[in-house]
Amino acid sequence: YLHFIVEETERRGLSPELALIPAVESGFQPLARSPYQAAGLWQFIPSTGQAYGLKQTWWYEGRCDITASTRAALDYLESLAGQFGGDWALALAAYNAGPGMVRRAIQRNRVEGLPLDYWSLELPSETQRYVPRVFAFAQAARTPAKFGIDLPPIPNQAQFTQVELPGQIDLDLAAELAQIDRDKLQLLNPAFRRWATAPHGPHALLLPPDSTDTFSLGLAQLPPSQWVTLHHYRVKQ
Repeated sequence: YLHFIVEETERRGLSPELALIPAVESGFQPLARSPYQAAGLWQFIPSTGQAYGLKQTWWYEGRCDITASTRAALDYLESLAGQFGGDWALALAAYNAGPGMVRRAIQRNRVEGLPLDYWSLELPSETQRYVPRVFAFAQAARTPAKFGIDLPPIPNQAQFTQVELPGQIDLDLAAELAQIDRDKLQLLNPAFRRWATAPHGPHALLLPPDSTDTFSLGLAQLPPSQWVTLHHYRVKQ
């Protein structure tokens, strides 16, 4: 997922080091969930996810959608940076604790005549650890040898391509058409919680770049009536 996230940060003119936030939030595990009901790479809580357009249904969990959650997280981070005058330490603290918590801490310091920077604020212990961890990951990624870390190389190329579909499709069928195994498809599309894409969308799938043509060719040979073989039925009383 890292190549895509870095590309998104650079497209917005943001520091690519923000792409390391999921290392702290979730360990880059898109199905990670916290005791506070946060989910996904970026650990959105349900209400913030909804506020940033991440649908959460029986079929689909937008907070676990690689592309949608990344764009929502960067939108949120840009908003927080704007709220705190471009101070990214405060923005990161607000991402973790909530902007209200940070504003109250700033107001307390202002009343007491204390400095208003992140390092001077009285914040929850988790937030006191969170921001330094993000900075530490950035330092380690920038100069790994300095810290005795051997980072494996990551190819500087896209790891997936988004394919738009007009309707619902079985995930097993999609994997078969793309000629990849179901586990690989699930790694790229962890937002789909059932056996198929959501009936009312989104229907887009992420596929390995070298599988998209094979998938599209195979799909074109099937009528839409064969795209879904199982149906969800609610039993009436």
